Parts: sequence; C-alpha cells; structure tokens
Amino acid sequence: MKAIVVSDQAAGTAGMTLVERPEPPAATNDVVVQVHASGFVPSELEWPSTWTDRVNHDRTPSIPGHEMAGVVNALGYGATGLSVGQRVFGLTDWHRDGTLAEYVAVEARNLTPLPGDVEFTVGASLPISGLTAWQGLFDHGHLQAGQSVLAHGAAGAVGTMVTQLAREAGAYVIGTGRAADRQKALEFGAQEFLDLDNDTLQDIGHVDLVFDVIGGDIQKRSAALTRAGGTLVTVVGPPEARPTDGLAIDFVVESDRAQLGEIVHRLRDGRLRTNIGTIATLDDAVAAFNPTKRTSGKTIIRVRP
Repeated sequence: MKAIVVSDQAAGTAGMTLVERPEPPAATNDVVVQVHASGFVPSELEWPSTWTDRVNHDRTPSIPGHEMAGVVNALGYGATGLSVGQRVFGLTDWHRDGTLAEYVAVEARNLTPLPGDVEFTVGASLPISGLTAWQGLFDHGHLQAGQSVLAHGAAGAVGTMVTQLAREAGAYVIGTGRAADRQKALEFGAQEFLDLDNDTLQDIGHVDLVFDVIGGDIQKRSAALTRAGGTLVTVVGPPEARPTDGLAIDFVVESDRAQLGEIVHRLRDGRLRTNIGTIATLDDAVAAFNPTKRTSGKTIIRVRP
C-alpha cells in the first residue's frame, strides 16, 4: 500500500516521504480499515509516541496521522460491533502506525459508524478537533450554561469546535487569534474577538473557563484572568501557570465512540460546521503539509477518490 512515513524527527513535515509499505494485518480486537480520508496534526511530529513504542523502542519509519474515515475491510478475532463494508471514522492509537496510508489497523472500540450522508473528508476532520473541544469543555472544564469561555486560537480546527460547542451549551465565547482570524472566529460563533498581537488580553476581564492551545506567555496571562472557582484547560502539556483560586488541567484527547456519535449528530443537523481548508491527495500530501504560505483551516488528505 501507499503510505506517508517519517524517520527523522528534526526534519519535521519536510522529512515526510511517500513509500510502499505492507498492508497491516487484522490482529486480535483490530479492524483493518480502507482509508478514504485522513487528518493530521503537525504537532504529532513532536510527540514521543510518533517515534517510539510503549516500551520506548524505536518504531521508525512510522506512519503519522491519527484521524480517519473509511470502510471496514477486515475484522480480527474478537472484533465486535462492526461489519465488513461498514463506513466508519475515528481516532487511532498514538503508538501505532497511523492513517496517512491506504489501510490502517485500529482497535474496533476506537471506531464509530459514519452516516452515509457525511462525506469521508468531513468525517476525517472531526476526531481530534471535535473530541479535544468536547473533552476540554465538558469532561475537564465542566462548562455550564451562562458561563464565559476564553477560546484561544478560535479560528483553528480545535478553536472553531470549542466556540460552536460552547455556544450551543449556552456559554459566552471570547475568541482570540491574529487579526486576520477575526472574521472566521466571529463566523463560527465567537461573540467577541481579541487580536493577540494588538489588543490587551487583560481588557477582557475575568472568565469562567480558559481553553488554551498556545501555552507560554499567553497561558500565563490567561491564568490570571480565570475567576475564582474557574478552570484553565490546556492541550500543550503541563500548565506553566495556575489560576489563584481555580484549577489548571492539561489533558491528552482520548478516543470516545459515544462522544464522536454526539459530534457527528450535531454536524448532520446543522449545529456544527467543520473547518476544512485544503483537501489534497495522498500523492500530494507532503506538499500540502509544507505550504509556502499560511493556510486557513484543517488540511485533509483524500486517500481514495
């Protein structure tokens, strides 16, 4: 099968190559999926799990990408709840070869049925951004109606999901980003927008929940804006700053079949929109992940026509 592999961490996305790899077998509890579309998060190339297995052995050349939508091609022993030919989407294991390939082996429990009226490219755009937003807001942030949310990176793949889900839950959302992101952030539902390059972060006052995808100085200044009893959630590693009278929680997104079902249900009835920018073929994936200018929205790879 065709697959994108990485073997040099220092090279980043520029070190990606398109090669031929053997198709994965269907091990116990696994499903082999014929990938139709795949998502990729550039920060994957900074994760230890991309380069080593669970016992710290080198596993390169490894196939990155952990979001996908496709069709079940084979079932391993013990795999239940799915059938050959079924449309599925989901989030694959961090420590195993990923989805930038024509086939991927996934534990059956990590896959969710993909309704027939949802395109594969749309399905592949949902797992990381959708689950990250859902888990940060509700599992870790315990968001309630009437609360306020400071959503950093509000025009990004995660940020647009955070904004939409928070608004639907009855929250007031203040988005941040660069000046060029203002219109998109507002279109996705942010009620205010703050330009991190030119506006003063402290001017927004206090909020109940900070959703941090940036870290560093922005995270430190945001912690001071979290009101008593509030929460700062972050996906960029252990927090460097904590609210004086609140919580700081860092988390790694986890696969969750029920949550993905809720997310795709909202997408089908119009309550959620995806934030897809570029759609490229597997042959053109390396170039797509190394753009010559800043791109807007998530890059999705259409593996099959």
